[in-house]
Amino acid sequence: MKIALPTLLRIVVFLLLVAFLLQPEWFAPILKPLTQNDAPVIYNQGSLLSLTLSHLRTVLIATIASTVFAVSLAILVTRPIGAEFLALSRSLVNIGQTFPPVAVLALAVPAVGFGEKPTLIALFLYGLLPIFENTMTGLTTLPPSVLEAARGSGMTGWQRLVKIELPLALPVIIGGIRLSVVIGLATATIGSTVAAKTLGEVIIAGLLSNNLSFVLQGGLVVAVLAVLIYDALSAIERLAAKRNGMSAA
Repeated sequence: MKIALPTLLRIVVFLLLVAFLLQPEWFAPILKPLTQNDAPVIYNQGSLLSLTLSHLRTVLIATIASTVFAVSLAILVTRPIGAEFLALSRSLVNIGQTFPPVAVLALAVPAVGFGEKPTLIALFLYGLLPIFENTMTGLTTLPPSVLEAARGSGMTGWQRLVKIELPLALPVIIGGIRLSVVIGLATATIGSTVAAKTLGEVIIAGLLSNNLSFVLQGGLVVAVLAVLIYDALSAIERLAAKRNGMSAA
């Protein structure tokens, strides 16, 4: 069984990431030229693996919350009973894109304190728009013939939604979730400014001590995670589209 070159490359990158997180000292000779005045080469103020898992946990929680809220809101405004709330809903999900995450953090800290909570609020708001818009697109561009056939078979509105509309819209919804996750992975780094446990700690420590090795470690881990997760969700999106008999872009 042959493995395509891009797939093989992703596997190699993933294994290198795992090796770096488990045994970062193996990579010290590569990063040594980036340090000055005998500064530590490998981040030594915490565990890179622990920070990575905490970073992923924060993004996962925020993405789940954004997905549940955005998909539910999109379903509501695509039903006759909620169509009048479309403009209000769009204004609501645009809040995260209107206010920079730093501003959201600044407003959230006095209300919920330092730590993970203000970061979750910022990521939740920032991740709403792509999921909401993609869900809207998926639900409003379904083939009319399919919906008419579902109505003709006697399906209720709820049955059409669960058995026909959401499954057909799933690839487009996953595309929105994919964008939200990538945005969240990058944005979560600023959570360290309010004492959240993310890979931003490594980057900030490097900037404060003028240690480019620390900055590169934090930045590369975030970048590699974003690429690998983006590719994984793209594969899931294509699989869902294939199951629906469509071609994913």
